[in-house]
Amino acid sequence: MDIATRFAEALHERSGGPDDPDLLAVRLARAAAAVLPVEGVGLSVHGERDLRTPLAASSEVAATAERLQFTAGSGPCLLAAESGLPVFGTEAVLARRWPVFHDLLVTSTPLRSVLALSLRGRLEGVGGMDLYCADPDGATAVDVFAARYVAELVADHLDGAADWSVWTPTEAPAWVDTPDARRRGRLWMAVGMLTLALEVPAADALALLRGYAYAAGRTADDVAADLVERRLAPDRLRTGAGSEH
Repeated sequence: MDIATRFAEALHERSGGPDDPDLLAVRLARAAAAVLPVEGVGLSVHGERDLRTPLAASSEVAATAERLQFTAGSGPCLLAAESGLPVFGTEAVLARRWPVFHDLLVTSTPLRSVLALSLRGRLEGVGGMDLYCADPDGATAVDVFAARYVAELVADHLDGAADWSVWTPTEAPAWVDTPDARRRGRLWMAVGMLTLALEVPAADALALLRGYAYAAGRTADDVAADLVERRLAPDRLRTGAGSEH
């Protein structure tokens, strides 16, 4: 059975039905994980630097890996989105090039390596697919041609969804407005709150959020949720109180 047929069958098995259009990205991530020799798959879109929005992941562990990379502020997935080329992040490469992300990944998940790919079609330059492996050298063991073909299948399905979606200046289609994307949206709300409360530029507010999260052993998304829900005062980030936890 060829990979396209296996992918189609895996996608059908994970169908959420016509009433769950927001689950399309989740189904695609899980189907990709089912046909490739990896432990997790994440899908995301990218804007300007730091404006990364996760669409979906095949598992909670894969979703956590994305949040950890965003907390670190750099990593193979961000580089692949910028360059448009596959990035092979073995554990040795992660430790050397992205030590903060490596530290977070190995202490918080069983994952040890990442193969990051960019998506083509309408999502070229903004879409990414990240493959996570438990093997420290797993990223180089994955057949990159098969992985890129699966990435094309994912992009084709997202392109098809875009054809039937209504885009307005104030509302994105349902398949973009996923639970993971909404979670990241709360982080940008938190950045806005910090900008106003601490009178700092948005880039500095994001850096404070990331630094506090790293010191606390948490993700930036989790700290942002505390800020938005008023469980954490903005001035705590300036004093570096995250190190208390």
